[in-house]
Amino acid sequence: MDFIDLKAQQQRIRPRIEANIQAVLDHGQYVMGPEIFELERRLAEYCGVRHAVSCASGTDALILSLMAYGVGPGDAVFTTPFTFVATAEAVRLLGATPVFVDIDPATFNMAPEALETAVSAVAACSGDLTPRGILPVDLFGLPADYAPIQAVARKYGLFILEDAAQSFGAEYHGRKAGALGEIAATSFFPAKPLGAYGDGGMCFTDDDGLAEALRSLRIHGMGADKYDNVRIGINGRMDTIQAAILLAKFEIFPEELERRQKVAARYARGLTGVTVPTVPEGSLSAWAPYSVLAADSNHRTMLQARLKEAGIPTAVYYPIPLHLQTAYKSHDCAPGDFPVTEDAAARIFSLPMHPYLPPEDQERIMQIIVGSPAKE
Repeated sequence: MDFIDLKAQQQRIRPRIEANIQAVLDHGQYVMGPEIFELERRLAEYCGVRHAVSCASGTDALILSLMAYGVGPGDAVFTTPFTFVATAEAVRLLGATPVFVDIDPATFNMAPEALETAVSAVAACSGDLTPRGILPVDLFGLPADYAPIQAVARKYGLFILEDAAQSFGAEYHGRKAGALGEIAATSFFPAKPLGAYGDGGMCFTDDDGLAEALRSLRIHGMGADKYDNVRIGINGRMDTIQAAILLAKFEIFPEELERRQKVAARYARGLTGVTVPTVPEGSLSAWAPYSVLAADSNHRTMLQARLKEAGIPTAVYYPIPLHLQTAYKSHDCAPGDFPVTEDAAARIFSLPMHPYLPPEDQERIMQIIVGSPAKE
C-alpha cells in the first residue's frame, strides 16, 4: 500500500503529461516558457486573486513573499512552531525573528488568542523587535482561522502571509486558500494535493505592487530587462517543464479534491480509538495529509508498529516542534513553552491519504486501529 499513490494518477493522465512535456521540448523555452504564464493565469483564476507568481519551491515562495515586504533584521514575524521547518526558516534567512505562537488543540493551526498575547507582548516591549507580520500555516490542508487573525493584524498594522503549502484547493468561508492574506505561498512538491514531478511553488496576491516586486525578485531583482537589476533578488524561477506537468494535473484537480473529501469522510466515520481531525464549520480541508492523535506516545508507537506489520505506511508530521529544534536554540525556548504543540507532536501520526485510496484498503487500516485500543 502506498502512503501517497502518484502512479495511479499518472496512469490517468500520462498521455497529456507526455504531450505537454513534448511541447516544451519542441519550443525549447525551458526557463520562463509560455506554460509558466498559462499556469499562473489558471491558478490565479482558481484562487480568486489578481496575481499568481510562480517560483522554484514552496520555500522560495515564502522567502520571496517576505522579501516583497522588505522583512529583515529587527522584524518580528509571528508563526507556529508546529509546522515544517521552512516556515520559520524563511524568516530567519532574511535576518528577521520568528516569534512562535501555540496552536489550537482541535485544528493544529495557530490559536488566535495566543497570537494576540504574543503580538501585544512584543509590541509592549522596548527591545529590538518590531512586529511586522503574521505567518499562519494551513496545516494538513486546513486553513487557519483567518477572521480573528485578521483582527489582530488590523489592530497592530501587520501583514498576513498565508503559508498555504499544504492547502491548495482548501476553503475558508467561501474563499480559496491562497486568497486568505495579503499574500500567500504554496508548494508543488510531489506529495502536495497539486504536486509537480519535482520542486515548484507559487505566490498569490491581489496587490499589484507586491506582484511586481515578486516578479522582479524571482529573477535576481530584474528591472526593465535582465541586466537592469533594481533590487536584490534570488534565482527563484520555476522550470517550464514543471509548469507543463502541473497544467496536466490541474485538469483533474477538482475531481481529485472531491475524492479526497470522500476518503476523509470514510476515515471519520470508521475510526475509533484515535482523535480524528476537526474541520470547523465554513472550512474545507485539502487533506494533505490525514493526521490523527493517539492516546499518548506509546499508543502511537504501538499503532504504527501494527500498521507496519500489515504493510501499511504511516508518517509523523512533526515529531520535534520548531522551538525545540537545534537551529532555534538561540530563541531561548524550552520544553513546556508551547504545551499544546508539544502534546500534539507526541501523539500525532498520519495515515495513507490520496484520491485513489480504495475503500477496502481503508477498511484494513481502520480495523487495525480500532482493534488496537490504548492500554488503561
